[in-house]
Amino acid sequence: MAAERAQIDPVTVVTSPLAEATDPHSLADFAADSFLVAISRDFALRHGLLGIVEENEAILLYAEDAPPDARWNTRVHWKRSLKCESLPREREISGEGLRNAIDASYEAHASVLGSIEAESGTGEAGDLPIDGSALADRDLLSTDGKAAVAQLVDRVLLHASRARASDVHIQPLEDRLIVRIRIDGVLQNLKELPSSLAAPITSRIKVLGSMDIAEQRVPQDGRATVKVGSGRSIDLRISSMPTSFGERVVLRLLESSESREHTSLSALGMPSEVEVAYRERAGRSTGVILLTGPTGSGKTTTLYATLRWIAARGSGELNVMTVEDPIEYQLSTDRLAISQSQVNNKKGVTFATGLRHILRQDPDVVMVGEIRDSETARTAIQASLTGHLVFSTLHTNDAASAVARLIDLGAEPYLVASSLSAVLAQRLVRRMHRECQGGGCETCLQTGYLGRTGLFELLLVDERIRELVSTGGSTDAIRRAALGAGMRLLEDDGARLVESGVTTEDEVRRVAIGVVS
Repeated sequence: MAAERAQIDPVTVVTSPLAEATDPHSLADFAADSFLVAISRDFALRHGLLGIVEENEAILLYAEDAPPDARWNTRVHWKRSLKCESLPREREISGEGLRNAIDASYEAHASVLGSIEAESGTGEAGDLPIDGSALADRDLLSTDGKAAVAQLVDRVLLHASRARASDVHIQPLEDRLIVRIRIDGVLQNLKELPSSLAAPITSRIKVLGSMDIAEQRVPQDGRATVKVGSGRSIDLRISSMPTSFGERVVLRLLESSESREHTSLSALGMPSEVEVAYRERAGRSTGVILLTGPTGSGKTTTLYATLRWIAARGSGELNVMTVEDPIEYQLSTDRLAISQSQVNNKKGVTFATGLRHILRQDPDVVMVGEIRDSETARTAIQASLTGHLVFSTLHTNDAASAVARLIDLGAEPYLVASSLSAVLAQRLVRRMHRECQGGGCETCLQTGYLGRTGLFELLLVDERIRELVSTGGSTDAIRRAALGAGMRLLEDDGARLVESGVTTEDEVRRVAIGVVS
């Protein structure tokens, strides 16, 4: 039958300017919407097929090994008279390149605002597989065997990923379900759905996260990894919380390190004078360096950039190890050897116990995700005093407050004075979108902002500050001493960015003004 269809297939091999394309993403720009609607992504990817329209002529690009039967079926379902163009194996765009173009085409075409809404009455919690066996392929672009609700969740995650969102909020109310995404630190409404979809959407997300879908009365945490075609993967941290109108779900999106710009400190927006002083302290062999700020202020990103710089600078001579909760991005590459371990409270692996075990691994540089208890604080300080460079984070408003926080956690003042090397406080402010002059456009989702940069406040512990710490000096006294030595406050760094047109006064006021009480 396949041979018969191949004989009647009215296909002519043509020469198109697109045949010279070598960039899969530029090729994807020519994909025809009608093709993407008519032909499933799974079928197109399986056989290496991509339909384009050039000068009102339908052309089917196909890999050399695409069977004639697949091309015949494409013609029938696309309902177009086709010219077909083979992409030989020796061409750069053939094979894997064409499949990347197919993924890019369907990703660009997918939209949370699509026709799924018409199917919102379908798909109940009972329609979802609870054993997870049908979820072996967790590709957000795949539709094979997925119910409408599963496709809706995939589209929300795909949209959030494309919009550079860090979190997705699924919030049930009495009369509707609100879907919001956090972009550049600010929550934005994405979609309002019927309240009847709350339970099936929550169940689908719980299945993804290997959580108990039957338990709706207690909070749960889960993790999952999904793919976007063959190009990248996204790690999901999932949290569910019972509310008066049903379970509220938040998903944290952690994309692969290849897609993140955390390879250099200058890329974070750190002023040159701060970067030079910070690198000098980070380049030492001992001491405690703390990063402070609220959740979402970029502390982990700065730490990762620092560890990459240290590992590269050491040319493999340094043993760099971390204990984190969770591991947000893999730091090791072909050139960098960094060992990362993760907190596991169920197995008794906390920051404190993890740090104690790391110290038996002959480390040179240690990063502890957060100092949140007295045991971790004392162990980190002791590690620095015995010849290790220790990095960690604290939740304080500004740099000077970190000293009081360590002492509140039970660290002896004289040990803090001896071990503490520097404290870097930071915030993230949104960048004004230069293309629309901050007026708002489709690219920046009408916000006037696109992307973020950092505000930094670096406290360098010198002899005067050590004396104040060891003698019980107040936070105000420590701050005054640091300012006298040249420290710039967060709001001062914000004023610099406003003056240079990078951000606005409102944005700086939102994150930095009044942090010192």
